[in-house]
Amino acid sequence: MDARVDFDINDSLKNYDIDPSSIATPEAPQELVDCENDPESLTPALVNSELNPVIDAVAESPDAITRSSYFDTLQFLLKCVPAASRYTKTYATDPNCDLFGRSRYSAQIPPAILGKILDLIVSALSTQADVVHSDLEADEQETLQHHKKLLEMYGFLLRWTISAVETRALEKSASAPTKGRKGAKSKSGASKDGSWDASAQLETALDRMSKVLKLKLARIFVTTSERDTFISLFTKPVYHILENEARVKNTAIRMHCFRVLCIAAKHHGHAYSAQTAINQNLTYFEHLSEPMAEFLQILGEQYDYPQLTEEVLRDLSNKEFSSTDLKGPKSVSTFLTKISDLSPHIVIKQMTLLANLLDSESYTLRCALIEVCGNLVAMLSKQTGDERSETHKAQIRVFFDVLEERFLDMNPYCRCRVIQVYVKLCDLEQKFPKRRQTVAELAARSLEDKSSNVRRNAIKLLGKLVSTHPFTALHGGLLSTKEWTTRLEECESQINALKPPEELREKAPGDQTVDETLLQDATMADNAPEEGGAKHPSEMTDEEKAAAIKKTQEEAATAQVMDMLQKTRKYYLEALKFIEVVDEAAEVVTLLLSSKNKSEVIEAMDFFTVIDAYKIPNARSGIRRMLRLIWTKGNSDEGKGVQTHLIECYKGLFFDAPPEFNPNDAANYIAKNMISLTFGTTPAELTSLEQLLSTMMKQGLVNALVIQKLWQIYGYQKKTISRNQRRGAIIVLGMLALAVPDIIVQEMETCLRIGLGELGRRDLGLARYTCIALRRISAPPGKQAASASPVQTVKLPNDHAVLVRLADMTEIVSDSKEWFGVAEQAISAIYVLSKHPDVLCSDILRRKTKYVFASQTQPPPSSSDSVMEDISQLPTPLDEQAPDIPVESQPQAKKQNSTLALSQLLFVVGHVAIKQIVHLELCEQEFKRRKAEKEKKTTPTPRKSLAAENPSPVKKGRKKANKEQTPASEEVDELDLMAGTTEDDFTEAIAQIREQELLYGPQSLLANFGPLVSDICTNNTSYNHPTLQAQAALCLAKLMCVSSEYCEQNLGLLLTILERSKDAVVRSNLVVALGDMAVCFNHLIDENTDFLYRRLNDGDLSVKRTCLMTLTFLILAGQVKVKGQLSEMAKCLEDSDRKIADMARMFFSELATKDNAVYNQFVDMFSVLSADTGLNEDAFKRIIKFLAGFIEKDKHAKQLSNKLAARLPRAGTERQWSDVAYTLGLLQHKDEQIQKMVSEGFKVVQTAA
Repeated sequence: MDARVDFDINDSLKNYDIDPSSIATPEAPQELVDCENDPESLTPALVNSELNPVIDAVAESPDAITRSSYFDTLQFLLKCVPAASRYTKTYATDPNCDLFGRSRYSAQIPPAILGKILDLIVSALSTQADVVHSDLEADEQETLQHHKKLLEMYGFLLRWTISAVETRALEKSASAPTKGRKGAKSKSGASKDGSWDASAQLETALDRMSKVLKLKLARIFVTTSERDTFISLFTKPVYHILENEARVKNTAIRMHCFRVLCIAAKHHGHAYSAQTAINQNLTYFEHLSEPMAEFLQILGEQYDYPQLTEEVLRDLSNKEFSSTDLKGPKSVSTFLTKISDLSPHIVIKQMTLLANLLDSESYTLRCALIEVCGNLVAMLSKQTGDERSETHKAQIRVFFDVLEERFLDMNPYCRCRVIQVYVKLCDLEQKFPKRRQTVAELAARSLEDKSSNVRRNAIKLLGKLVSTHPFTALHGGLLSTKEWTTRLEECESQINALKPPEELREKAPGDQTVDETLLQDATMADNAPEEGGAKHPSEMTDEEKAAAIKKTQEEAATAQVMDMLQKTRKYYLEALKFIEVVDEAAEVVTLLLSSKNKSEVIEAMDFFTVIDAYKIPNARSGIRRMLRLIWTKGNSDEGKGVQTHLIECYKGLFFDAPPEFNPNDAANYIAKNMISLTFGTTPAELTSLEQLLSTMMKQGLVNALVIQKLWQIYGYQKKTISRNQRRGAIIVLGMLALAVPDIIVQEMETCLRIGLGELGRRDLGLARYTCIALRRISAPPGKQAASASPVQTVKLPNDHAVLVRLADMTEIVSDSKEWFGVAEQAISAIYVLSKHPDVLCSDILRRKTKYVFASQTQPPPSSSDSVMEDISQLPTPLDEQAPDIPVESQPQAKKQNSTLALSQLLFVVGHVAIKQIVHLELCEQEFKRRKAEKEKKTTPTPRKSLAAENPSPVKKGRKKANKEQTPASEEVDELDLMAGTTEDDFTEAIAQIREQELLYGPQSLLANFGPLVSDICTNNTSYNHPTLQAQAALCLAKLMCVSSEYCEQNLGLLLTILERSKDAVVRSNLVVALGDMAVCFNHLIDENTDFLYRRLNDGDLSVKRTCLMTLTFLILAGQVKVKGQLSEMAKCLEDSDRKIADMARMFFSELATKDNAVYNQFVDMFSVLSADTGLNEDAFKRIIKFLAGFIEKDKHAKQLSNKLAARLPRAGTERQWSDVAYTLGLLQHKDEQIQKMVSEGFKVVQTAA
């Protein structure tokens, strides 16, 4: 038992590295040796019984480890645990016993035993370190050899133990994800074996390692090889620990590891080995990139040893990576970025070598160097005082030049990275104004990059440049072009007002000053004294001296002021240049709001929010353009994300009052902002704004006080306020009422008093928007049908004040064009709100007709006389005797142009006809809904909201009878009585009314106007007033949508007007009408679609756009058959108007999603386009290239290639041949025979005369 171990560190390490199980343990207890062939008998109790004596002995004295039995016991137990992963190490031979064979793959002793061994070795090592330290201090030379042996033994055991612990930890972490998926069961399983965590013990072990390394080891280990061997016993376990990503994330363990390595590198010659280890770690362990940089920073700063960092950087600068290696460059890139952030003063010394990586093929390395340059600029910019030498300024210039060059890097990730670096540099205290101007221009150019990621980052950079701009020293930080231009003009006027001293006055290039003495005659030069020349001070009187001094002082002051003004002028010019770049960039960002990339769109919204705060001129147009994003839809949360972000942006811009405002002031502020949103808007923008505000209202973002303020503005009458203010208030209120109709219901009287009262009559725009707002009292039934729980609708009797006033608005005497908008919205509101809209509109039509024809002093043309006779013979309803406004009295009050009066009548006729069709369709929907409800319920209870809706037949006589005789409660039952009627019968009845009765029924009011409208349109020379012709054509189109018979009779007339009318508005209206007719009466329009396609070549842009939109809808909805006219749509791809070209692109992109539509029409489109002499060759190629992009299937490409190749021999001209050849080159499928035909070129065959 007292035998001492004969330990040789080199032999032990050699055997350990080959195979730990090969290490001989002859003095191990026999009980443990017996378990070699019977692993099951190695129980924890047995192990503890052998291990505890060792622990007790070593705890008493560290020298006890030298006993062979104790040392071999520990070695035997460590052989029962794998010291290296089975995935990373292979062995030449197998162990000669079963126990050690198993131990290569799994631990044969419990983790608790391993923990006890680790505690034992660490504790003993610490005690031994104290003993060594005291002996070294006492200069005990004779004990050094003994200490050396003990330290080597404990170091060897510690290395083995930590390797065993880490091997087990790595295998546990590798299997953790698969266990984690099992849920709760994995936790219960882990508690038995996997709960042991050696982190705390490792911290202690690493701390004791540091303690040992702090000893004066050079006195114990005399030779370098001995020292290196001993140091490796501590450093190798540290590197093993660092291989485990979980350990590295533990800050305490990481710092202890760094401490061990730092002491070893600084004091014990471990630097070269550490350099090699770092390079290997960066190659094989991606998670160590940043920790290695952190280690080098600590080594450089806390241990004053930057040499290792410099050597590592030199190695990396010369390192080459294979094209297939993705892991290495990524890891090195992360390391370089981190080390340049932590220790830029060391990195900058090696930049000459590192710059070679900018030419690397790996984009990740180039990205890293870009970020390194940014970090170095940040470091140099923070230096102050004496540190700012010319060398540092030159270095900053070089780094900026490198960054600016990288804006043109071939890889988009590098271009993104340089932009991201500049975003960080914008936050520096030093602004670098000249470089900012250059970067702003580069960022503006990057907005047109093909990569959406680059564009997104460029938008972000521009926003950052604005928010951190350097022009805050004077006049605050706003960037309004107008204000800065005014300041520049004032500054220049001050410069011109001052008379600058001669030496400071700017001279034109050709205005060189010549000394007049040079021009004098040589004989006179010396003899002629200058009469006005300056005298010598000795010759001056006291007064002259004082005047000279005063003059000199004034000139000096003037020069100083001039110098300040010149600097101020330069400052203003730089500011204006920066504003101009951002303002122009804002136009491009406006286009990017339509991007398919949602994150790019969100970044663009943020950009406009930022530049609006700084008053950049184009900010408002971008904010307006943002409105359309409220319609964004997405399959995922992206679409909702854009909508939510838009609401947040608008909330911040217009709905968040300054924090110091009280609730009343805040409400005023928000109300004014909401009204300002309506100023100068297009109809499309108003529609989007309506959706936005109604959405915000639903989300509770508009409080009641703001709504109250809006009503106050609308109803204010004490002083005159601007029309736009009052109009804006009712527009906004109408929009909010989409979400909460009660907003209008509660202030209905105000609407009648203001919008439909005297103010409304004076301001027809106000009246129009009031009618729209009143419509919101009741949601249109069509929209209700789509909802799962229908909202209650409001239906009013015809004698209700609202309906009476609405009817009055259609009879206002006015020659203004705004009248048509009022009448349109008033009639629409009547059809939404009235129980019997057809009855009320019949009365309006009768009164309007009598006014038009009865009140004119001169009789209208003969065609109108017959109509007047027909109308005078119509039955007069009983309720007509109680009109709200006496019809006869109005013409006396104001004389109206008779032609315009007739135009207004035709407008009312057309609009009532269209609304009547919609009303019939709603009746049909309501019937079907009620029938379905009856089938579901045994005892149906009709909804109160719909009880008021009158589904009576449309004949005027029966409507009048219903109104007079049937109570409201019985009207509901009229549809209920029809419950036995089948849906088909009811649909046929409605179709019969629409087709035969509305325009041809004996009692139909509209029937009287059909011939009149046709007559006016036909006799356009007799009725030559442009407004009359426009309204007659529109009315004709609307009536044609009612009945197929009327449509067929007048289709030729309509097409003639479409072809010959000089009014672009008329042509646009008829194009839309033809689209509607194509939906209603497809069989009639299908043969005349050529007339529609011709409008694609119309001279007016608005007509072309309308036609393109109409055809896009009809084709994509399958309402018209495409018969080869798609080539006309294809030509629009090259239209000079960008909107038309974009719409055409969108059309073909959508068409390509249909069943091979582009493929089916490709040959026809090619033939027409190739034969079109008006289309130049470049435009043809661009169109064909775009269309060929939709031919994706090889089968289709092959078939098209064969069809087109057959045309090559038949090509009559070289242009035809080259068109075919070019198209064949675009198709993906390649055929050798076709390629041979193309390579032979165009053959000219000359026939004999």
